[in-house]
Amino acid sequence: MRGVIRLGWKKIVASSLLCFSLFQVQNGIVQAEQTEAEVKEVKLHSTRNMELKTKAIPDTVARFVYDSGLVFEYPDAVRGIYVTGHSAGGSRFETLTNLIETTDLNAMVIDIKDDFGNLTYIPEEGSPFESIGKPYIKDPRQMLETLEEKQIYPIARIVVFKDSVLAKARPELSFLDNGQVWINGRKEAFVNPFMKEVWDYNVEIAIEAAKLGFKEIQFDYVRFPEGFERRDTTLQYGMGEYENMEMDNVEKRVEAVSNFVEYAHEQLEPYGVDVSVDIFGYTATIPAAPGIGQNFNRISEHVDVISSMIYPSHWTSYFGIPKPDLEPYRLVNEYVKAEKEKLSQLENPPTSRPWIQDFTASYLGAGNYLVYGVEEVEAQIRALNENGIMEYLLWDAGNSYTEGVDYTPLD
Repeated sequence: MRGVIRLGWKKIVASSLLCFSLFQVQNGIVQAEQTEAEVKEVKLHSTRNMELKTKAIPDTVARFVYDSGLVFEYPDAVRGIYVTGHSAGGSRFETLTNLIETTDLNAMVIDIKDDFGNLTYIPEEGSPFESIGKPYIKDPRQMLETLEEKQIYPIARIVVFKDSVLAKARPELSFLDNGQVWINGRKEAFVNPFMKEVWDYNVEIAIEAAKLGFKEIQFDYVRFPEGFERRDTTLQYGMGEYENMEMDNVEKRVEAVSNFVEYAHEQLEPYGVDVSVDIFGYTATIPAAPGIGQNFNRISEHVDVISSMIYPSHWTSYFGIPKPDLEPYRLVNEYVKAEKEKLSQLENPPTSRPWIQDFTASYLGAGNYLVYGVEEVEAQIRALNENGIMEYLLWDAGNSYTEGVDYTPLD
């Protein structure tokens, strides 16, 4: 298994990309052709950042765009739900598709690489990722064909730098504590955002999701571990090309995370998918999150969609609200003001599509939380809509969404 992750996936990916590119030339699967007077060299860049060159292609330089064969129209505004691999591959899938068909919801964010680092399906035999596949979704293509039939917009969630599976298999790509892979208080391991091999590993998984037929790739955990500023000089890890940059460690982390997002977006362009990133909501209120390396504007510059996680339960006393979970409308309303200020600084801001709360945070303790139901979910949606944000995603880890919510956008 370890050998497959270390070497096999590199060679197989490079080979398959070359074959795919030649197939496109032979079969005319090209778009956006640009006529040139002279013969030009076409460089086919694999996502391993390896140049595979083919010469003597006359008269045209072709920009290849992969066609999965599935057709999805972008909705008037994405209003989606989170779906685990277990739900997508089990009996709950029908329940969730029925929820969408009978309401104004229209999208699913489906785990493809989960919070542990597993693929949620078994890839084809010989895939470089065969060893990390789990049989949660028995037939991902059939699942996507069902979504196509029902016109439910499919988004593939890929958890990037929280990855216990890869960290265990490749400790040198992780963070070490006295020679052992460091884990946080929830027994989770992270891999190192400074390492470009980790970037490519995740980008290749994203490409596979795009080829399956997903229309958007949503990257989650695009960051260092929380509180990393307290460990950055005690854990052992490499910094790659960032080692000798004339920056402090905070700046280096921001640079690495931002560069990954830019790189991933570039590599996914030939596959015709949008790219979105989940980000902590509080990053819209500060210049940069010092430990985790998230800079709201730097990330927003290189995505099609920015999805801030603005669950009221996840805020401490903020925006002058002592207990945010008790005031979902006010919390979201205040957050949007901060986000709009950030996005106004960008020449081409992405679509704002926040994650909102459809779960009860009883762990906050008596007097600090509400039981979230119709009123609380609708309050968050109303706050977004009144501020001109029409897209949103609902989060419940168990995928049990509140019945009777009115998702109809405000006029």
